[in-house]
Amino acid sequence: MKTLLAKNRALYLNLMLSTAFALALLVFRIQLTQTYFYLFLVWNLFLAGIPFVISQALCHGRWLRNSKLLGTGSFLIWLLFLPNSPYIITDLVHLHDQASHLRWFDLFLVFVFALNGLVFGLLSLLDIYGLLAERYDRTVASYSLFKICLLSGFGIYLGRFLRFNSWDIVTKPTTLFHQAWFSMKEPKMWLFTLAFGGFLWILFTLLRALLKHNEVAVSNSYD
Repeated sequence: MKTLLAKNRALYLNLMLSTAFALALLVFRIQLTQTYFYLFLVWNLFLAGIPFVISQALCHGRWLRNSKLLGTGSFLIWLLFLPNSPYIITDLVHLHDQASHLRWFDLFLVFVFALNGLVFGLLSLLDIYGLLAERYDRTVASYSLFKICLLSGFGIYLGRFLRFNSWDIVTKPTTLFHQAWFSMKEPKMWLFTLAFGGFLWILFTLLRALLKHNEVAVSNSYD
């Protein structure tokens, strides 16, 4: 654990700062309006952080990866919770027709929470990509991540329109699979899945490209 904290201290501190900023905005809104309407964003952001926690544990816990049962179980739980990371984007649906200044503040508030959720998800995808590339190769890792992003898009659809949660696969699996199967006939499901899944994939590949560019720039600076 100490080694993990030392290696990623700067990353964790910045994530904590960004999260604290989102929470501060929410507290300010509560004080300003005396309402707790957007308090659900805290829970949604907590769920969005779970995939990152799991992927970090997989990356730095060799004992976890060496156990086929624990490793596979952790990956499946990660896959179930991953859609929660970009899901907060859909919370924009909760914006109401308030006074102009409050509407813009609410838009910024949801945006900050959604951005934090996306960052958690993208970092988590990078972790899993690295594990898959190490075990197989980059082609397999890229292809797998593409399919995972599309599955996440479908998961967001299930959450926003059919109102399912990640744990419903355990608490009410029959209902979940039944409605998921019948949603295959819905054109909006395919549009939503491709749109969100494709967007997540594009952001992931963009982040990879930026990191590679940064590595090259740093390497050239020492030449």
